[in-house]
Amino acid sequence: MYFAALLARTEDGWEASDTELDDVETLSDLTDLAREASVDEDTVLVFIEQEDAWFGILRVDGEEDPRIYVSDAAAAARSSYGEILIDELLGRDEDDPADDLDALDLDGTEDGEPDDEYEGTDTDTDTDTDTDTPATAAETVPTGAVGDREILSDLGLSEADLLALESDAMAEIAEALGAAEVLETVR
Repeated sequence: MYFAALLARTEDGWEASDTELDDVETLSDLTDLAREASVDEDTVLVFIEQEDAWFGILRVDGEEDPRIYVSDAAAAARSSYGEILIDELLGRDEDDPADDLDALDLDGTEDGEPDDEYEGTDTDTDTDTDTDTPATAAETVPTGAVGDREILSDLGLSEADLLALESDAMAEIAEALGAAEVLETVR
């Protein structure tokens, strides 16, 4: 189960709103959602948390490129919303079939692709490992935190503090930003 919230900075502090991710399929969708919540193109933070398994932060400052942090890349990669963030951080193209880890079988071939050059024949007697075979998801996604570790440092949460967060990270981040009360209203 996911919890997602937007925190938009205003002249009077932070405004919080929970958000539905049902229509979010790409990083552009998520970024647009954040920009729509922006007041005077000020900072907007999108928090996504999945049952204390991982959390992600997308930071949008006006028209600048979004900044992203994910607490556990391997756990997030197993999640549809986490995968959106991880793909961006790892530079994978969502339109490139070679970068679509979901389309790969366990043997590294794409779904429906024959394992041998000639379908129905077993002419390959080479038992060496094929180094050109695409890596599995576990090999391509690092474990642990990835992304911009200083994403919140100018807002009061240092890199060390961010990396130390484990469970209920969103509440601790909101507390450091002075937005705990407004976040609690949408939680």
